[in-house]
Amino acid sequence: MEPGAIILLLSVLILVGLFVAQPFTKHWRSTKQSSHELSVLLAERERTINALMELDFDNEIGKIPGDEYSDQRASLIQKGSEILRKLDEFQGGQASVLEGIVNQVAVEQNSNLSSDEDIEDLIGKRRAMRQQKTAGFCPNCGKPILQSDQFCPSCGQKLNS
Repeated sequence: MEPGAIILLLSVLILVGLFVAQPFTKHWRSTKQSSHELSVLLAERERTINALMELDFDNEIGKIPGDEYSDQRASLIQKGSEILRKLDEFQGGQASVLEGIVNQVAVEQNSNLSSDEDIEDLIGKRRAMRQQKTAGFCPNCGKPILQSDQFCPSCGQKLNS
């Protein structure tokens, strides 16, 4: 065989090989691209949830006026619902699980608020009980004493009842 025919035959074989391998490379590229799209959507969802939680916290401490809070919260919820819709289309039904997780986070946040209020109530009751027990200060050293103390806990001075 002549060298030109061999080169022509090799080039045709390479072109046929590339043509046959093309569907496999498309599948590999589409899988890589779809996993990237999924990670982008999940990251966007996390950012939206964090922004929503920060907005709620800022509202609780009075950092944001009520009308701005409601507008910003509505836009964040709309953005989150769009992201969940895209995730639902992308994953085929798994976004409903993600919505459940988002709802669970919201419930936990509300339950933490009530537990914080309970803790504040307990602290207030403890302070009130402690103030009832105080009897003033030691006449000798000036340190605080309780009603039940017969001697000063700091200097040992006998206290008058």
